[in-house]
Amino acid sequence: MKNFVVKTIANAGALAVAIWLLQDITLTGDDTGRKVLTLIVVALLFGLVNFLVKPVVKLLTFPLFILTLGLITLVVNALMLLLTSWLADVLDVSFHVEGFWTAVLGGLIISVVSWALNVVLPDED
Repeated sequence: MKNFVVKTIANAGALAVAIWLLQDITLTGDDTGRKVLTLIVVALLFGLVNFLVKPVVKLLTFPLFILTLGLITLVVNALMLLLTSWLADVLDVSFHVEGFWTAVLGGLIISVVSWALNVVLPDED
């Protein structure tokens, strides 16, 4: 359970950095508390998408992983971020990613920051 909370916090932090750095990734809200709650909901959605959908996509695109020496990972991460944006739109959560290339850059930022936060944060069960 503690591992789940740590990963959700890391995802929320990574998403916050991407929102802060890229103007085409937006998170709207009335006040700071509402934005934090929205960010946690988006982090949970992003974690769910990465847990359920990403392994299937990676399995189906395995030949492309070999062919591109893993660079297709950037595209897969971008697609997961776009899927999260679409789900947030469906669930009426105020998070939006505008465009594929923004999603590629956002996915790269989220991957690096999430990795760094997972290294720093405790990882006990």
